[in-house]
Amino acid sequence: MKNFIYAASGVDAYLAACPPDAAALLQKIRRSILKAAPEAEEKISYQVPYYKYKGALVCFAWYPGHCSFFVVNKQILADMAEDLKGFRTSGTTIHFSPEHPLPLSLVRKIVLRRVKENQGRV
Repeated sequence: MKNFIYAASGVDAYLAACPPDAAALLQKIRRSILKAAPEAEEKISYQVPYYKYKGALVCFAWYPGHCSFFVVNKQILADMAEDLKGFRTSGTTIHFSPEHPLPLSLVRKIVLRRVKENQGRV
């Protein structure tokens, strides 16, 4: 399914184009990402908010019917299966909604792991 926010020039514009409940949730996720990885570069890539730190870090997106958090490394989903009970996952993606939000503590845990993984690659 393609993202329906095609022309966002930045993350603020992307969030402004989302429904209010999704925008509020994604803004919290955005702040959590940047708090856990303050050196991360924030931009739009492949039409979604993308965070880069020594390589791809994480991404998030809104789609009609759900939001997605892309963890880049499939092993994370396997390692955090217990934390992800109740969420649908596919590939490197966790699906959630404003009614069933992804816990910010889990976002932080994933981002910190991705930072460590990326630091180890350089």
